[in-house]
Amino acid sequence: MIFEQLPVGPMQNFAYLIGDERTRLAAVVDPGWDIEIILEAAQRNNLQIIYAISTHSHHDHTSGMDELVRKTSAKVVAHEVSRIGKNISVRDGDVVQLGSLEIKFIYTPGHSPDHVCVLVSGKLMTGDALFVGECGRTDLPGGSSEQLYDSLFNKLMKLSDDVEVYPGHDYGTKLHSTIGYERLHNYVLKPRTVKEFVQFMKEP
Repeated sequence: MIFEQLPVGPMQNFAYLIGDERTRLAAVVDPGWDIEIILEAAQRNNLQIIYAISTHSHHDHTSGMDELVRKTSAKVVAHEVSRIGKNISVRDGDVVQLGSLEIKFIYTPGHSPDHVCVLVSGKLMTGDALFVGECGRTDLPGGSSEQLYDSLFNKLMKLSDDVEVYPGHDYGTKLHSTIGYERLHNYVLKPRTVKEFVQFMKEP
């Protein structure tokens, strides 16, 4: 698998390029900004972008989507409740085939109602659900601390420790980590009841 983490835009975003080495087909996760950077990475790796995947519909993760689709004819993939224009709707557990690669979608609402995490070959793109050492906020429209609790503790923390975590923003002490690292070091993931977590998320 070809995999590149691409810093883009003015808000410390990451876009991700996923490529199948056998077929040279590729997907881009969260093309929010700087589409030329993404296209250059695809060209450098001799990849054809056929999917543009949205972890969630917030502007900083989707503002470059139309340009990427216009220049590549990629099909947009997003959760079924997402309000962005999409060609392929996914639900929790759905898999989209990218050549020989399987891209699995984990529905992780809380930061936004349409949020998904994207798992491929042991690499988990967590959007704004989970950062290195932090988690996404829940005080934006459609946010829910109760839902984020379920997404973090009952979905993401059920994954293997060796699954690599690739966040939607460069907010941590390093560019990526693992589920095991976050389980041990992320203060957000300390054992709490749902009620305690909701109160925790209200604190500054």
